[in-house]
Amino acid sequence: MELQWPLIIFTTLIAWSAGLFASQCLVAAAGKGEGTKAQMPAWIVAAVLLAVGGIAVFFHLEHWERIFNGFGHLTSGITQELICIVVLAIVAIVYLVLMMRDADKKPNKAVAWIGVVVSVILVLVTAHSYTMAARPAWDSVLWLLYMLGNACVLGPCTMALIMAAVDKDADLGFVGMLAVIGSAVATVTAVAYGAILQAVEGSFTSVGYYFDPTHPTAGMADLSATVADQAMLVWLGAVVVGAVAPLLCAIFAKKQPKMWVTLGIVAVICAVIGAICMRIAFYNLGISVFMFY
Repeated sequence: MELQWPLIIFTTLIAWSAGLFASQCLVAAAGKGEGTKAQMPAWIVAAVLLAVGGIAVFFHLEHWERIFNGFGHLTSGITQELICIVVLAIVAIVYLVLMMRDADKKPNKAVAWIGVVVSVILVLVTAHSYTMAARPAWDSVLWLLYMLGNACVLGPCTMALIMAAVDKDADLGFVGMLAVIGSAVATVTAVAYGAILQAVEGSFTSVGYYFDPTHPTAGMADLSATVADQAMLVWLGAVVVGAVAPLLCAIFAKKQPKMWVTLGIVAVICAVIGAICMRIAFYNLGISVFMFY
């Protein structure tokens, strides 16, 4: 399948935005007052990521205005995504309003917990839109967990970076722990889903035509070569760079909090690169269950 860059950007930014908002909500719910100065910058970054991701998805459609035709069907993946995005936006606005009304600019803990739940649901619903039996490489619950892993590494690392940047005296112990745990979750889910992609070859049904009747002038798909070609993207890009590197950065930064700005930038960049690498492999292997050879 051709790379769908608008959707690659969309799913990456949705996971990043939801992860960041959930992280700042967890900091607030845990009563960590040292994160108060970072709440507004974090909220703005999360909102921008959500908005840019939402805009990116429109570029996937040649006639973007037709996207509204699907909104009347609740079983449509794009409708479910829209509902979750709107709900998250409402919760985020309520979170912001209550924070601004508080004399100490502290977020409401109850709304913070709601924000965490809604953020998780948004990531899972977005990932679920791509699971379909016709695409064996996509039809796995591990894809949902992998996207949740993206949110777990991108969110806490970005929150720690923002806290370190806006408040040099902030205690980064709690958010640093979130970054380590989130990066570890991202590593496990990346390895698990990477293994699924590399083992997907046996899930296809071969059809013995000497050419694909739907694309008679196109070269035949070589499934073994296609799967093998993704190894570098999956294991070096998504796992080593996208998950292990942020985990090492988070572990080291937790021990050396003064390094969080530098290591946080490295961790976030690596996590984004890894997320994109896995999505490239995801689309490269998004082949129909019927293979022609």
